[in-house]
Amino acid sequence: MKFIDEAEVHVRAGDGGRGCVSFLREKYKPHGGPNGGDGGDGGDVVFEVDPGLTTLLDFKYQPLLKAERGEHGRGKEQYGKRGADRVVRVPPGTIVRNAASGELIADLRTPHDRAIVAHGGRGGRGNMHFATPTNQAPRYAQPGTPGEELRLQLELQLMADVGLVGYPNAGKSTLISKVSAARPRIADYPFTTLVPHLGVVRFDDEGSFVLADIPGLIEGAHRGLGLGHRFLRHLSRTSLLIHLIDASGLSGRDPMADYDTINHELQAFDASLAAKPQIVVANKQDLAEARERFPDLRARLAARGIELRGISAVTGEGVAGLMREVGHRWRALRRESERQEALAAES
Repeated sequence: MKFIDEAEVHVRAGDGGRGCVSFLREKYKPHGGPNGGDGGDGGDVVFEVDPGLTTLLDFKYQPLLKAERGEHGRGKEQYGKRGADRVVRVPPGTIVRNAASGELIADLRTPHDRAIVAHGGRGGRGNMHFATPTNQAPRYAQPGTPGEELRLQLELQLMADVGLVGYPNAGKSTLISKVSAARPRIADYPFTTLVPHLGVVRFDDEGSFVLADIPGLIEGAHRGLGLGHRFLRHLSRTSLLIHLIDASGLSGRDPMADYDTINHELQAFDASLAAKPQIVVANKQDLAEARERFPDLRARLAARGIELRGISAVTGEGVAGLMREVGHRWRALRRESERQEALAAES
């Protein structure tokens, strides 16, 4: 399935039905009076989270989402039927904004979350409501009001707990394939990974987290170089980052320069993203070049107060221990976040 994480769609709620102008016509009731019923309300356009969806692809082929209009009122005080809602399925993590103003309309995260993005019009009142002692035969009724109509900008932010970042060919796809059931394409050339991948990682008997593999960044990504930084939004909901470094140097780049470049791109995209806690990992310890460079790289990062861990995603060396550390760190961060939310709710 093609991965689409942005879409623009036109939504139109149903119009309200018009009220009816009618008078009672029955034998032996020469002065029956007005009996025009109300029009039905228009249907709403509703977005609902479907946990089985992972992309906004469907919206590329549905440029207009329209709810049903309300029925018109009828005689004998018959009310028009309310128009049916248009319920649209969206993947978890969908953010809905007004395309014209940029106003946030909904942030749909958990399964079966619902939000009305366009409200239907009100049905008009029939003439039976307008009878008075001085106007016993009103010959007018209200028209229905139009339903809301607007353009929406949809943006998908994957619901991941931990993000995996690093230069192309640092071994991110190999790592996520080792620790989860995700099977991204793996090859020895840059930009093998073209879209984010999610994998569920179990780190102990009771805990698991969702790991997101984000396509590799390069210097100038915030200016659109390489794949650009458009996928970095999928890290926005994570609480922890794994920063993977190619310690072998076989690419011709300095691992420290790679580390600084990635952090610069994170900062250029979103300062809050750059401020997330990181676990820095030197990969490819199965190669002699990486093992030789590791002590110097660890010392240079230690001078900045950063601890470096070494693994080999290919052989699995150090991977299980790393996932346990990541899982326990993520769990502690989540509990602290929940505590802060509870304190905020109390105040």
